[in-house]
Amino acid sequence: MSYFPMFMDMQDLKVLVVGGGTIAVEKLEKLLDFTKEITLIASEVSTEASILIKDHCLTFYPRAYKEGDIQGFDIVIVATDTVDLHKAVYEESRGSRILVNSVDNTDYCDFIFPSYVKKDDLTIAFSTGGASPAFAKYIRRHFERIIPDSVGDFLKKMKALRKTMPKGKERMKYFDTLAEEYFKKNFK
Repeated sequence: MSYFPMFMDMQDLKVLVVGGGTIAVEKLEKLLDFTKEITLIASEVSTEASILIKDHCLTFYPRAYKEGDIQGFDIVIVATDTVDLHKAVYEESRGSRILVNSVDNTDYCDFIFPSYVKKDDLTIAFSTGGASPAFAKYIRRHFERIIPDSVGDFLKKMKALRKTMPKGKERMKYFDTLAEEYFKKNFK
């Protein structure tokens, strides 16, 4: 079965990352594009993880995960190489409203991380449902190259206009014309 593509406002959600190695850093870097409400639990952390913790004032507990640590969090990312821990955290979350991602183990995931392009307000996500993260990475890179840097300014203009114009067919037609003109000018 495929994963449902959903964009979520994470501003007020509390996120727990379990693990402090290379994979945890990769997930932290993605999460930091969308929230700063992140706590990290890890016995050991890489230099890169330490830098992210310090630079973004993340909460860090330098110890092993223990049962009950997920309480009070909305999202939990398990980024370790211990499959038993992935399974334990996932099973602990059942019956709660906590969403779990077990890195590289879809059997213990409520959701997966897509590959994505983010330029200001534009976010485009790519997923192969876990079949080929490498393919998702390459298609993301393709779109990163073709999306103009000016897209952020264009979207700010569109957002401002939406606040000034009443809803209806006229507004929809006007916005469609502006988007079409932007594409003709920037995607040749």
